[in-house]
Amino acid sequence: MRNGERRLRTVDLARTAGLSTQQVRNYEDAGVLPPAGRTDAGYRVFGERHREALLTYRALQPGYGAVTATRVMRAVHDGDVAAVLALVDAAHAALHEERVSLRAAGEALEALTGSRGTAAQPPRSGDGPRGPHAPHAPHAPNGLRIGEVAALIGVRTSALRVWEEAGLLVPGREHGTGYRVYGPADVRDARVVRALRRSHHLFDRIRPVLEDLRRAGSSEALRAAVEARGRALTARTRSMLAGAGALHAYLDRSDE
Repeated sequence: MRNGERRLRTVDLARTAGLSTQQVRNYEDAGVLPPAGRTDAGYRVFGERHREALLTYRALQPGYGAVTATRVMRAVHDGDVAAVLALVDAAHAALHEERVSLRAAGEALEALTGSRGTAAQPPRSGDGPRGPHAPHAPHAPNGLRIGEVAALIGVRTSALRVWEEAGLLVPGREHGTGYRVYGPADVRDARVVRALRRSHHLFDRIRPVLEDLRRAGSSEALRAAVEARGRALTARTRSMLAGAGALHAYLDRSDE
């Protein structure tokens, strides 16, 4: 404790943040708070720095989560500022990754919206920019063949095979012939993959978008989910900014 600093009991500190006295003890044990002093009778004695640490931790929690916030405070009290900054950087990098994934989902929705009203008609042999590369095969009664899908969305059949090998597409197989058969959902997924690949998204980025779309069941449901995730990310970003501000102030006071 600093010289002349007002002493705070465990209950005083608990009331500051609306916690129980046991939570305050747990925070000290976890390193969220600096080590407390002790009276001759063994009771904890806290000071202003403990109050500041508690409020800083509480400010970090909403944006960074309890685990990262705890690690940050431990590093502060260990005097390891480099570790503190590394933890903050990692949290912001993870948030950025979530935003990139969200943007990919938005681009997928744009691709689906732009394809509405486009009839999935089997192309004639040689039609379209990719027609010569698609093997001619009769139209499948329950869907489209690989050459038809390739010409429809403007890619080579080899691209569709690569996407299938990567687990992005899962077309059915025609009984007897073993030909790939693409239903409406498969064609939709192929459009999404094409759109995201044109935006230079890697397969690992595309896969969760397709999983979200399949889980949602429709582009409208996915749009609602994307909008909700966008609002949640915005709220989390604001919370992280507030927490980072509190942490910066606490670091400054710790330096003093």
